[in-house]
Amino acid sequence: MRYLPLLWAGLFRKKTRTILTLLSVCVAFLLFGFLHAVTVAFESGADSADAKRLLTTARYSIIELLPMAYLRRIEQVPGVVGVAYAEWFGAKYQNESNAFPVFAVDPRRYLDMYPEFTIAPGQREAFVKTRTGAVAGTRLAQRYGWKLGQKLPISSEIHPKADGSMAWEFDLVGILDADDPAVRGATDVVLINGAYFDEARQANKGRTGWYIERIADSTQVRAIAAAIDALFMNSPDETKTQPEKEFAIGFAKQIGDIGALVTRILAAVFFTILILTGNTMAQSIRERIPELAILKTIGFSDGRVTMLVLAEAVVMLLLGSGLGMLAATSLLPAMNGATGGRFPLLSVHGSTWLLALGMAVALALAVGLPPAWRAWRLKIVDALAGH
Repeated sequence: MRYLPLLWAGLFRKKTRTILTLLSVCVAFLLFGFLHAVTVAFESGADSADAKRLLTTARYSIIELLPMAYLRRIEQVPGVVGVAYAEWFGAKYQNESNAFPVFAVDPRRYLDMYPEFTIAPGQREAFVKTRTGAVAGTRLAQRYGWKLGQKLPISSEIHPKADGSMAWEFDLVGILDADDPAVRGATDVVLINGAYFDEARQANKGRTGWYIERIADSTQVRAIAAAIDALFMNSPDETKTQPEKEFAIGFAKQIGDIGALVTRILAAVFFTILILTGNTMAQSIRERIPELAILKTIGFSDGRVTMLVLAEAVVMLLLGSGLGMLAATSLLPAMNGATGGRFPLLSVHGSTWLLALGMAVALALAVGLPPAWRAWRLKIVDALAGH
């Protein structure tokens, strides 16, 4: 602690320059927090995927519907132990900015397919028995203030009712959650009773969006997928079956290779910060050569002077990165609200903080070691003579 005033005095010798450098580091790590949250959000579906789950969609496009009659035939494929279906509803709540995923499902089959989801037994049974029933993810319910037993008015963007109206109404009978925080993002949905939906809609009755299969042995995934697709080969509705994780990754890449894009952006940002901060540190040390020589003259060892110089870089990078990450953590809830649920929920996880810490330390060493090495080699006579 006795070296702290000396460290602080050296760091803020030129206050304007130091503050501007800190702001640059802060902005860089603010951007890092945002972009890493985007990457985690897009990869969360793949990370939470079950190796024993397959998804079957129309062969050429996910937006094409499949006959519900396929369900019984898929159940008979050796190795398949359960089948469920789901269809995209395309919903908005109250206004255009409030959108979230809504799936029409068979309540019992769908919840059996996702044991990682939690729901009270009574609410689960109510969902199965209530014709107009719906369950909502706990974070959606908290966001919009929904309560069990209330009517849930939802407008569909693609499915009109038999009378041509796009306004639907369901009874909220259950709240969906997950014990694993990594899975909780997948519960940010509303599930509605597929039988009622199919009966009440105007078109495409007897069809659904995709099938989910649970298999007994994950090592047989390719063989079982091929067997399912073989059932419907050369039919008007051919299928494409793939592991759930593979489907999730492919779906995310339809938007673009988010990971590669984020990596390139961050590489450019941190390279710029490395150059900027390194130049600042080098200039600061050049200006203080006589002062460092005086420290050595009054008894500071080469090692202590070197550590003081290196500590300045570490403090600057840690302080700037911490402020940037705090800013990202504080601003992401507002960004989630602005997207109205049309984008995966963004948050800064503990792993992101650890990664930011590692990057800050690495940058501090890259920036601080060259001037620290110069301070180590500094000769008192040469420094005081102006060389």
